[in-house]
Amino acid sequence: MKKILTVTLGLLLCVCIAAPLFGQTYDAAKFKSSKPQSQWKIALVPKDATNAWFVRMEQGVKRYAADTKINVFQKGPPKTDAAMQAQVIEDMIAQGVDAICVVPVDIAALEPVLGQALSKGIVVIAHEGSSLENILFDIEAFSNEGLGQALMQVLAKSMGEKGSYTTMVGNVTNASHNEWADAAVAYQKTKYPNMALLAAEPRVEIMDNLDTAYQRAKELFKKYPTLKGILGTSSLSTPGTARAIDELGLKGKAFVTSVGMPNENKPYLKSGTVQAVMLWDSAEAGYAMLAAAVAVLKGEKIANGINLKAKGWESMQFAPGSKKVLLGKSWVNITKDNVDSFGF
Repeated sequence: MKKILTVTLGLLLCVCIAAPLFGQTYDAAKFKSSKPQSQWKIALVPKDATNAWFVRMEQGVKRYAADTKINVFQKGPPKTDAAMQAQVIEDMIAQGVDAICVVPVDIAALEPVLGQALSKGIVVIAHEGSSLENILFDIEAFSNEGLGQALMQVLAKSMGEKGSYTTMVGNVTNASHNEWADAAVAYQKTKYPNMALLAAEPRVEIMDNLDTAYQRAKELFKKYPTLKGILGTSSLSTPGTARAIDELGLKGKAFVTSVGMPNENKPYLKSGTVQAVMLWDSAEAGYAMLAAAVAVLKGEKIANGINLKAKGWESMQFAPGSKKVLLGKSWVNITKDNVDSFGF
């Protein structure tokens, strides 16, 4: 028994030494690089490499590289998978990158590996990861509460402020998606008393997959004939749901909105199946993440008003009560009237 106890305590000690404690505060000033800028290597790790949202994000990464001549690049898993994303980050650590920017699939799954990065002196910047602990900073295009409320305003207007609706997230482990949905539901309960969240299935997961969004939406509308609306938080929610609405002949009777890409939603906006989607430009988000990482590597003070040199990210402000989460002002409503102006 004594031998087993000794081995167990030894293993626990190893774990405690290897994994930084969650909740600890990291001093960003200690991450200033002593290397010349020409030798820096910065990786941006998105949720996956194929989703159009992150293909667009890579354009911002390439633009940042061209503007600054710093070695920055994007490397993501082949699909949205938490374990695969953690492996990519482990690979970046092994390569000795100076900074990692990440859009997390699963907060809990990434905490250990991001802790490893920080313990090695690697700068860690997140986007859509406001509840991450093992980071220096998380930068957001807006407050999660504000976006959730804005999405609900769009859906409520489409539904005539009455009827049953549900929420659709890319992954139930995605912190930002759930925060937007929670904020939307809370806003509905306050502002739109004649609307009601579908009690049987209040949150639907689509695994950030277009076909899954279509299939789940089709199932929901068939199973719940009184369902009038779906409020999505994944960029694939609207095109998938809109396809189901058209196939089921529910145009004008069922409605959807979410964050979304202009070109993916253009046919449905033009036809009137969808009234509006919301967006911040993921290319600008990528650019801003890299700018934040570079600011830390240069030893610049990260404070209210910091300019991350991307549209909508010029004057970032810390979220109330936070020393890690910085908020911008960069969302736009996309409608049939302006959808052609974006070019992506």
